[in-house]
Amino acid sequence: MAKTLNFPLVGVRRHEPPNRSARLSGRARDPRLAAFVAVAFTLAQLALVPPAMGLGWDETVYVSQVSSHAPAAFFSAPRARGVSLLVAPVASWSSSTTVLRVYLALLSGLGLFTALRAWRGLFPERVLALAGALFATLWVTLFYAPQAMPNYWVAIGALVCVGCFLRARADRSDRTALLGVGLSAALMAWMRPTDAVWVTLPLLVLAAAVPGWRRARILLALVAGLLAGAVEWIAEAYVGFGGLGQRLADASRIQGGLGWNIAVGDQLRSLGGRVLCRPCTGGMPSPAVTAWWFVLPLAAALGLVIAVRSRRPAATLLPLACAATAGAPYLLMIGYAAPRFLLPLYALLVIPAADALVHLVTVPGRRWRPVIVTLVAVALTAHLAVQFAVLQDTVRRTTEGHRGWAATAAALHRLGVRPPCRLTGRQSIPVAFYTGCSALAVSGHNANTTRRAITRAARRMPVAALTRPGGEPPGYARDWVPHRVGGLYAYVAPGAGSRTP
Repeated sequence: MAKTLNFPLVGVRRHEPPNRSARLSGRARDPRLAAFVAVAFTLAQLALVPPAMGLGWDETVYVSQVSSHAPAAFFSAPRARGVSLLVAPVASWSSSTTVLRVYLALLSGLGLFTALRAWRGLFPERVLALAGALFATLWVTLFYAPQAMPNYWVAIGALVCVGCFLRARADRSDRTALLGVGLSAALMAWMRPTDAVWVTLPLLVLAAAVPGWRRARILLALVAGLLAGAVEWIAEAYVGFGGLGQRLADASRIQGGLGWNIAVGDQLRSLGGRVLCRPCTGGMPSPAVTAWWFVLPLAAALGLVIAVRSRRPAATLLPLACAATAGAPYLLMIGYAAPRFLLPLYALLVIPAADALVHLVTVPGRRWRPVIVTLVAVALTAHLAVQFAVLQDTVRRTTEGHRGWAATAAALHRLGVRPPCRLTGRQSIPVAFYTGCSALAVSGHNANTTRRAITRAARRMPVAALTRPGGEPPGYARDWVPHRVGGLYAYVAPGAGSRTP
């Protein structure tokens, strides 16, 4: 007969007096610290990531699907429509980036609070609050939480799913936890179906095959949530991509071909504020910038050691296992890097890391406690300074880039390229969104038309082909009129609606 493993999940000793346990349990369920962290996180986003910062390339794709401001951009195989539906309550009626950023900042703060509350009873409130603060102060989290991008929401879904899984496993009558498992799995699949599978892989294995962990209801909630979130993506695969297998193959090709590829160095290079590292060349950031990337998993491993000694490893081991599978495709299987890819991994690691830090500053004897507290405080202060510096530089460079697209759009408007219109060529997707045009491509990952269709459109509406300065226009645009627009050249078709200033 298989031996079952039943570890206590809450850091409360079994033989403590009932009144002591009750006080600890009450503090573990007090939401005030988590609420404070969530509010501070929202305010930090609004203060450090200007709401007026324009939309990025990927954001324009997601927002354009529901926006009345611009036609929908081509939606490639890897993308899922969760972000578009998330922003629809604002983007469907307003073209204001400020309104959208404020909406997402508020929503992300609520998401963080919900994720921390999913772990109530599993760790003391101070541990959860510290975990939330560690995650919320990463420059990657602050930068992407108010953006129309999926990775932050996969991270939130991962936190909720693992926390609710542990609670549902410990208490079969906890229907709220069971519902949380299903809803969080659906959220992840809604945002990025493949990421959802990687994150939940350890949970699926435990709930289906490991003695002492098998729970039919939890497994059903997980599978139902994943299917509910991914059903639209799967249906779209058969309607527009030739089937699920073909869509997965197309997604792999667009990402450079998934396979054995160690991308740890690429991820390290991206930590200096490179929002997309493709190709990922150049030098490494300074050790001060990358130090936290090594310290976080070490602190999480220390949290596991502490949990094993306290005979409560389940609540620490499970987020570590899910963090490992969440990070595996982006560390071992992809040929480029973006710091946002690892947000789910960071979100899961901060729980055991925070538990280790709290243990360090509270458990040691009186003689060493002041020294340890000082060292931890200095390390956290230095960490915050580094994160702020990288965030500030990243926001500055990103804002300049977005303003460049806006300036190019304004120049195109002066040339008569106004909706309804078409743009093709270099950076046509974000520039088209800012201009209010449709973006066209005859080759590459976003191919959605033909040369003949472009020349046909040029006879009845404004069309422009964008190139880098000195670049050659496509053959069909060689006779079009060239203009310098921002950092690009626009070859404007002399067709209907176009005019020179």
